[in-house]
Amino acid sequence: MGRVVVPEQIEKIASDAIDAALAVHRALGPGLLESAYRECLNLELTARGHRIESEQLLPITYRGHVVSNAYRTDLLVDRQLLIELKAIEAIQPVHRVQLTTYLRLSRLPLGLLVNFNAPLLKEGLHRVLNLDFQAPLRESSPTSRLRA
Repeated sequence: MGRVVVPEQIEKIASDAIDAALAVHRALGPGLLESAYRECLNLELTARGHRIESEQLLPITYRGHVVSNAYRTDLLVDRQLLIELKAIEAIQPVHRVQLTTYLRLSRLPLGLLVNFNAPLLKEGLHRVLNLDFQAPLRESSPTSRLRA
């Protein structure tokens, strides 16, 4: 398995998302519910020109059958970056595994795991790569990758 190369466009979106998360954390601090951070991050990213889908059901295909309510994204930015939000004491290994699975199922290369309950947000920010990601041979729309 080769090295995962994250397209430059997705790296730019991730950079914007991190800046937006830092702005939200700076304004609100730790201690709120995840839903409050999700709404504020949604507003911050929208103000920066990104298209956000929150609590979006993303289907998976299992043995030729579509399972329509397989999982919900916390935030999907421009249909290219998954953001999994937490407001917990500490990120556990299971949270990284969860995001890794979401990335694999949605065929996206990169996700952000953001724990807003960290005293310093940089301690709660984690980039998670989809090690199974393979860039398409020809450019396809990001939306088509979300359909299994």
